[in-house]
Amino acid sequence: MELVLWFIVVGALLIAMALGSSVLKRLPLSTSLLYLLVGYLLGRFGVGQLDPYVQAKLLEHLTEVAVIVSLFTAGLKLRAPLRDTQWRTAVRLASLAMVLTVGGVTAAGVWLLGLPLGAAVLLGGVLAPTDPVLASDVQVEHPFRRDTLRFGLTGEAGFNDGTAFPFVMLGLGLLGLHPLGEGLWRWVAVDLVWAVVAGLGVGTLLGGAVGRVVLYLRRTHREAVGLDDFLALGLIALSYGVALLLHAYGFLAVFAAGLALRRIEKKSNQGKPPEAVEQAAQVRANPESATHPEHAPAYMANAVLNFNEQIERIGEVSLVVVLGLLLARLPLPAEALWFTPLLVLVVRPLSVGLSLLGSSTSRPQRGLMGWFGIRGIGSLYYLFYALNHGVPETLARQFVPLVLTVVAVSIVVHGISVTPLMQRYERGHHSEDDTAHG
Repeated sequence: MELVLWFIVVGALLIAMALGSSVLKRLPLSTSLLYLLVGYLLGRFGVGQLDPYVQAKLLEHLTEVAVIVSLFTAGLKLRAPLRDTQWRTAVRLASLAMVLTVGGVTAAGVWLLGLPLGAAVLLGGVLAPTDPVLASDVQVEHPFRRDTLRFGLTGEAGFNDGTAFPFVMLGLGLLGLHPLGEGLWRWVAVDLVWAVVAGLGVGTLLGGAVGRVVLYLRRTHREAVGLDDFLALGLIALSYGVALLLHAYGFLAVFAAGLALRRIEKKSNQGKPPEAVEQAAQVRANPESATHPEHAPAYMANAVLNFNEQIERIGEVSLVVVLGLLLARLPLPAEALWFTPLLVLVVRPLSVGLSLLGSSTSRPQRGLMGWFGIRGIGSLYYLFYALNHGVPETLARQFVPLVLTVVAVSIVVHGISVTPLMQRYERGHHSEDDTAHG
């Protein structure tokens, strides 16, 4: 009977979202907030029995799939050339702001939560990355539009889901659950340098190679046409698998693969007006566009992006409902009442402000970047990853309700504020950077 009820709930939820999506865009609500509410209510009524401690392995894999799909999508959206100044903002956020956030959470963990240093660093690594899955309302809406705020947040979410991994491994190592080497040499050489560089390299090489082969077959032989969904899933799986085989970070590989596929389109259309490229990319009703010498790159990138966005939404529905189910079965931790505001209102804004000192971003942009440090599926993945790598039960039972609460609060407060804040930003922001096309 419960399975039948799930079919009804899921079907009704998807149809309601499809019918009401345009209305929600005008309201101070996000779809994730509604999914969370549905999951919580189902859990309170006893529908769906999930134990985060017993089923941590399943939850790790579910969140893992959702994150890699979203990272590939984020890469496809970023069309600016690497020399563009917008990349500096994204890199600063994904590196300096990331380190400062980990440091802030670590300090709070040691001095306020009474955690051992390893556990505090691990908590910082879990909560530092911003989310590529739930942040679609503040990310780049279209690859052919330029906006420093959206580009920075999208690039940050794409990078820092991978750059958080070294801190997670450091925390596990300090807890005695991962080898760090004498004087941290192994952590620096393998977990920090090799895994990051190799991950980016694998994704760049495979994304570029697969994209060029497909375009060659389409332009020259009119083959390999259609099934762009298979192309997307295949490239995601291949990049992720090869990176893991080489002990590199698969998250960075998948993101880099998406970037590489978009760069092929960008190079092929160098010098053309963005409006013309965008129009060519949208001509999906005409199958000749897929093999057209000029239109094929834009057609391919756009087709893959459209498919990935649909898969990303399905992942969002599933996992936010699961988050609601889990929250319904867990008590609210008392420390979350002060720790969550500390992270959202102090640590994140300070980290962003310090990391962007001297940058070309405007004050409103820095303010919104500091506010929209959305925590989500990426943090859930790292949480369950840590649980499955031997975190002691006492720490696990402290971490799980705290991290789930932080993610839920982020979904609620950012979901309520995203529409009015972004509408105000769009109305008031008229600089050349945000009206020019890339």
